[in-house]
Amino acid sequence: MCFTVDICRVCRAEGTPDKPLYFPCICTGSIKYIHQECLLQWLKHSKKEYCELCNHRFTFKPIYAPDMPPHLPVRDFISGLSRSILRAVRYWFHYTLVAIAWLGVVPITAYRIYRCLFAGSVSSLLTLPLDMLSTENVFMDCVRGCFVVACTLCAFISLVWLREQIVLNGGPDWLEPNMDPLPQLPANLFGGPQGVNVGAGGGVFGGADVMGDIEDPGDQENMEEEDADPPDEAELPENAANNGEADDVNWNPVEWDRAAEELTWERMLGLDGSLVFLEHVFWVVSLNTSFILVFAFCPFHIGQFAVILFSVEEAVQSSRFEGVITTVLGYIILAASLVICHTVSSFFSFKRARRIFGLCYVVVKVSLLMVVEIGLFPLVCGWWLDICSLALFGATLKERVQSIGSAPGTAMFLHWLVGMVYVFYFASFVLLLREVLRPGVLWFLRNLNDPDFHPVQEMIRLPVHRHARRFLLSLVVFGTTVLLMMYLPVSLIKAFVPSFLPYNVQLSSEAPVSELSLELLLLQVVLPALLEQGHTRQWLKNLIKGWAVTAAYILDLRSYLIGDVPLDGLVNNAPVNLNVNPDQNGAELQGPQAQLIPQPQAAHNPDGAVFGFQPYIRPKMFVFKIVLLVIFMCMSLSFASFVILTVPVGVGRAVMCLWMGSLAVHELYTAACGLYLIWLVCRTFAVIMSWVPLGVIGIAKKLGHWMLLGLKCVLIAVVLIGVVPLLLGLLFELIVVVPLRVPLDQTPLYFPWQDWALGVLHMKIICAVTMMGPNWWLKAILEQVYNDGIRNINTVLILRRLAVPVVVCLLLAVTVPYVIANGIIPIFISSADTVVFCQRRIYPFLLAVFMLIGCFMFQGRQFKMLYERIKNDKYLVGQRLVNYENHRRSIGTTTSRPKDDKN
Repeated sequence: MCFTVDICRVCRAEGTPDKPLYFPCICTGSIKYIHQECLLQWLKHSKKEYCELCNHRFTFKPIYAPDMPPHLPVRDFISGLSRSILRAVRYWFHYTLVAIAWLGVVPITAYRIYRCLFAGSVSSLLTLPLDMLSTENVFMDCVRGCFVVACTLCAFISLVWLREQIVLNGGPDWLEPNMDPLPQLPANLFGGPQGVNVGAGGGVFGGADVMGDIEDPGDQENMEEEDADPPDEAELPENAANNGEADDVNWNPVEWDRAAEELTWERMLGLDGSLVFLEHVFWVVSLNTSFILVFAFCPFHIGQFAVILFSVEEAVQSSRFEGVITTVLGYIILAASLVICHTVSSFFSFKRARRIFGLCYVVVKVSLLMVVEIGLFPLVCGWWLDICSLALFGATLKERVQSIGSAPGTAMFLHWLVGMVYVFYFASFVLLLREVLRPGVLWFLRNLNDPDFHPVQEMIRLPVHRHARRFLLSLVVFGTTVLLMMYLPVSLIKAFVPSFLPYNVQLSSEAPVSELSLELLLLQVVLPALLEQGHTRQWLKNLIKGWAVTAAYILDLRSYLIGDVPLDGLVNNAPVNLNVNPDQNGAELQGPQAQLIPQPQAAHNPDGAVFGFQPYIRPKMFVFKIVLLVIFMCMSLSFASFVILTVPVGVGRAVMCLWMGSLAVHELYTAACGLYLIWLVCRTFAVIMSWVPLGVIGIAKKLGHWMLLGLKCVLIAVVLIGVVPLLLGLLFELIVVVPLRVPLDQTPLYFPWQDWALGVLHMKIICAVTMMGPNWWLKAILEQVYNDGIRNINTVLILRRLAVPVVVCLLLAVTVPYVIANGIIPIFISSADTVVFCQRRIYPFLLAVFMLIGCFMFQGRQFKMLYERIKNDKYLVGQRLVNYENHRRSIGTTTSRPKDDKN
């Protein structure tokens, strides 16, 4: 007879009286049993509290000392409570000190030093210690100081990251290789031996070229030849490599990595309970002062000296941005001075000085280029858009100039923001074009998805005249596009439909309820529904493809424009002669009917994007057809913009007129309404067209299925989007609005439409907070509804587990106080004023009562946990693993399991 011996699943040993076997989970068979010591070691290693196979949470039973009394003595409880209070007070004082240091001392010190340096007087330097201790305007100085600290830290991180880029990827050829021209940064910059490790992957200057993806034709030349040019076209002596020189200061990033391993955010900020952060505060203040002095004070005063020297003070002051212009001018003068110093150092063979001046020039050059590409270019695009669209809004250039005079900062920021949005959508449209057209058609536009595109490296390597040429080309392309898509369509609308303009962009103060409701409807319903749909992008892509096919058919440019024409048959069957065309970068195959232009083949990356070039057939009169293609493209862009500016707004105006009468509505709402209706029509037409191959019976089945699904959605929408927001908005008005805004001697008026609009916003906030919060029944049901989607919507589940509980709770919250205030209180109180007071204040009063009860329950749980912790600290001697059957028998049900954690 064969007997089976129970063994531990971990150590494979049998159980003994000293080390018995337990079965703490649902697992059966050979893995059912385990030693408690083995389980504790595995839990410590895996950092989990449940079985990885059956997901059952392990349970341990506490073992107390034999002399433990049945109830914890009062003296022990008071002693433990005192220790907890003292520990909490100590942490409170420490974290208060941390907050005062980082949120008070550092920003206030930074701003007041900044203000002292730019005051321009000796008295400000003498009174600086007293200004540091002053309590006047503390809050505003703190807010401004936070901005100063953020700028200095960003400048420091950018400087270190830029140096990493030069060290790892190399700099210009005129800068010596294997060098370290930056002064050695102190290893104890943030206190002691620690340092900061800033990797090459996470910097401030990363990302695409914001100025535009315009490819300079000169960029097709060899980059190394122009890299050998001196900075800013200055003739510098030929570079002499000095590999292995004794005076090279080589920076070892490994030492920084080791220092960064010891420094954590908790230790640096003081959240670990130590006082080492005070040293870090000192170094941060010193860093702020140094960067303010080097990167703000010196360039500003250099620019100010140049402004005075050239007698242009009035022109600079009239710009309303005197500080920015003066500082940028100072940086330009610094860059020119560094070029001269680099040239002199190279002439006299001062190797160390030449390296330092060269790298400083690169830093200033990259900084100015970033200002131009991220700041100036979008600003110019925004202003050009505004100028070209003045007739669209019935404005004049004089009004725009007056708006700058009244609020120059706001006007510049808004135009910069509009320009950034325009550049972003232009780049997105170009990426969509690349998915349709033949690789190589858009050779003059930068491919932002190209893995070989490194804008920061190009800023470092290419000379300034190349960047200036790119900037001008970008202005021409972007400016021409604005003319075609804004100025020309607006002029056509003004000429042919003069009554259509101008757009109404002013809110109607006579109907705030309607404006508020429309705004919330736009922001919470219309725009999210349009942006979350992937069909719009695919429709636009198909439209571009249809335009390209049409243009290629008319102009016989299908091989050039789309690239789907086979080339092998033409080359093999036609007499082809190979000759070199001096106008092309390669050979040209000439045949009787067409020319085959061989170019570098297209390359694919793992994501499926296509880069490089693809060969194409060059037809006769190629240049003339390209000119016709450009004209056709310009006409198409203008016509598309004309349709976009008129059709959605016209449809939206008609709908709003039927809905709201003759009341003027903001054109943002009419355009959104028109776009949404057009999208619905197009989406419905596309769905019906996809059903055509199914036949009459299939279409009937689909219609029946979608009608049933539509009825389900309407039913759920009436409850969740109609009733629930209405109750939420009404409850908010009863709790907050009426007690605060309506006096007791006046009768409150309720607007259901406004309450519903506010309830939509409140419901969206509550859903977002619930999804980000802990796990409970509302979050679980919301996640299930979201995962099921509209196609698999479960009406019974939503109504039974979500709609009914929420609606019942809200109805009770609205009706119970009303019944108490209007039905019960008048029985016991005869004073009318008191009854009215109770009716107005009962909602916030009951809310305060429930919040107080919740606080008491929370504190009760906390005291219970404190009681258990004190008892465990004094009398707990160990824990014993609980078997699964004993645990189930003791609690009557199985322990709840966590979600699956699949490895």
